[in-house]
Amino acid sequence: MSDNFDEVLTAALSLSPGARAMLADHLLESLQDESQKRIDAIWAEEAERRARAVDEGRAKLIPGEEVMAKLRSRVKS
Repeated sequence: MSDNFDEVLTAALSLSPGARAMLADHLLESLQDESQKRIDAIWAEEAERRARAVDEGRAKLIPGEEVMAKLRSRVKS
């Protein structure tokens, strides 16, 4: 296995950065079990729902500076 691994690693490292990133993404995806894929799908749906709410003006937006100020005050407490 070590020889095979070394060959694959050498070949992978010779790829362009973009191709290496795609390969890494595929390898990581292959490690996810079905429950993680389901969780990812649910989060993607939630992100879309929240984006629609912002686009449609149904979400109350808070400026980033205000959020950071509140977080800093919580940390100091």
